[in-house]
Amino acid sequence: METMDVMPHDQIKLGSFLLTIVEPHKGHEVAYNRWYERDHFYSGCMIGPWTLAGGRYVATRDCKDLRTPSDGNEITETSPRGSYIALYWIQDGKYMEWVVWGGKQVMWLHENGRMFEQRDHVHTQLYKVRWTYNRDADGVPAELALDHPFGGIVTVFGEVAEGVDPEEVDRWYQEDYLPRVLPGSPAAIVVSAIPRELRRGPSDVPRAEGSERKFVHVYFLDGDPRQSFGDLFTDHGAELEKAGLGRVQLASPFLTTIPGTDAYTDKLW
Repeated sequence: METMDVMPHDQIKLGSFLLTIVEPHKGHEVAYNRWYERDHFYSGCMIGPWTLAGGRYVATRDCKDLRTPSDGNEITETSPRGSYIALYWIQDGKYMEWVVWGGKQVMWLHENGRMFEQRDHVHTQLYKVRWTYNRDADGVPAELALDHPFGGIVTVFGEVAEGVDPEEVDRWYQEDYLPRVLPGSPAAIVVSAIPRELRRGPSDVPRAEGSERKFVHVYFLDGDPRQSFGDLFTDHGAELEKAGLGRVQLASPFLTTIPGTDAYTDKLW
């Protein structure tokens, strides 16, 4: 039997991702949503090389009211900011190729009038995946998480405590916290990552530092994340601090958007 040569894309593996949180200006919610999902979602990332998948999520006002801490944070500054989040999975080992293409593409979009001015970048960062964790032994792979019909996500941004090795925090999550919390819960997948440096890009995207001491965990949830957020995440930060390992900068639920509709655009504030 003839065998085929192994190709670079035969091993599909999540290596990095782009996470961008954006706030449309009031009065431009519908126009922003349509521009992003019908143009920028594809022209800005999805048509590029080594993009495995993309997904969009929205924080309605009742989602924002659940955010912790509730009195402001270092990611969105105030709880009402940060209505939309987009995630783009990048093939492992192809990060630099993806960044080079993306940088050129977004500048071309700016130069050709394909951007949307009535919006603010709240948090835009590239992340390197450290590990993933599944609730179920044969659950949905992280590579398919953005394509699977999850009801929404919860993003947990955190910082490692001074003097603590980041690997100790990883072990606590993988060997203690997640095995206790995830079984029987709606949280099916956790993707853990650390920020990469972001030095070049259009003027409306803030520069960002890489760090081994900060992290983001993206939880993919069955069902509506608003219904389980209190049980799963309200005390998360206190438990991390009690363990002496770090602190939660922001925990925030988002609903999966419904492509081709204006759903949720009237519920942001």
